[in-house]
Parts: sequence; C-alpha cells; structure tokens
Amino acid sequence: MSIEARQQKAEQLLRAAGILPVVTVHTLDEARRVSEALLAGGLPAIELTLRTPVAMEALAMLKRELPDIVIGAGTVLNVEQMQRSIDAGADFLVTPGTTAEMADTLAAAPVPVVPGAATPTELLSLMARGFRVCKLFPASAVGGLAMIKGLAGPLSELKLCPTGGIGEDTAADYLSQPNVACIGGSWMVPKAWLDAGEWDKVRESSAKAAAIVSRVRG
Repeated sequence: MSIEARQQKAEQLLRAAGILPVVTVHTLDEARRVSEALLAGGLPAIELTLRTPVAMEALAMLKRELPDIVIGAGTVLNVEQMQRSIDAGADFLVTPGTTAEMADTLAAAPVPVVPGAATPTELLSLMARGFRVCKLFPASAVGGLAMIKGLAGPLSELKLCPTGGIGEDTAADYLSQPNVACIGGSWMVPKAWLDAGEWDKVRESSAKAAAIVSRVRG
C-alpha cells in the first residue's frame, strides 16, 4: 500500500472518530474498563499512549478483547516503539513530534500514521515525505485556533488532528475548522476518574463528546 493510500486511511480513521481520547493506563484492568466506557459512550477510537510500562501489553490485550475499538499507539518516540506497536496490533500510529529519521521510517510503515509537528516548517517537512494528515501538538500552546486557521491557506492539502489543551468547551470550535480531521483530548479520561474507577463518569463524558461530533459534523 502506498503512503498516499495509507494517509487516506489515516484521514478516514480520524474523521470516523471525530474526537480521539488520549488515554494513559497503569494496569490491564484499567485499560479494559476505560476502553469499555469510552466505547459505550460513543467514542469508537482511542490513542493509547506508550507512557507506562503496561501500555504495550494493554494494546495487545485490547486488540484481542475489544475488536470493535480502533486503537492508535500514541507517544511513539522511536523506531523500536513503532515496530513493537505494529506487532501488538495497533491500527495506527501517532507521534508527538517527528525527527527526520522517524519521518522516513514512518513513511514506510505498513499501517496508517499521524506524525506530530508544532510549526509550519515541521509540517512542510512531513508533507515533503508524502504525509497529508498530521497531529498538531501541543495545539493550544502553539497558537490553537489561530494557528489552525493560519495554516489552512498555505497548507490547504493538509488535514490536522490538533491535540493538547483542548477541552469540552472548545472542542466544537476546533472540529468546525475545514482543515481539522479530528481532535485529540483527555478531558473525558482524567486521571482522578481512572484512579477512582469512576467509569460511569467516563461514559457520560464520552457521550457528551460524541454528541459534539454529531452536532458539528452531522
């Protein structure tokens, strides 16, 4: 499959998600319960960060036990993590930023990839390698909506997944931008809820997020 085809698939995955919960888990049970709650609330895809020792095992487990959820491996920092994520069954890969070496390897990856960038120069470098779908991170810190609107003209072919600093109150504003395929956020999975096992709150917040997607995207 060409990078063009894989990028089209990445955009399709993100558009189908609308809002991509960014999830960090510390146990397998937590991974299972939070994913079930997100899915029950109407969010069909997650970005599972590789920030904890259990993350890779959780990714493989979720792919076995919850086939209805689309899982992206997030916070992919190097080629080793990329390969391990693919081996574990990740549906797609997400990076917070992208070195030249990583960009070359990701461009040849067998699964859809959403490489991260924070500046127009970084985005142009990724576009030169064939990427047309990128993560803007940390979105609010690098200009938020103003940045996204500013990029729409000169980088008209680029679709973005802004992540970082977006909450329930600003989600609709981001989603309504024509160059935004999806937004990432963690407001529906705060650590306090996960630590307390308050899965009903996760489900309710997810349902509100899904309703935002429906309202904005139709």
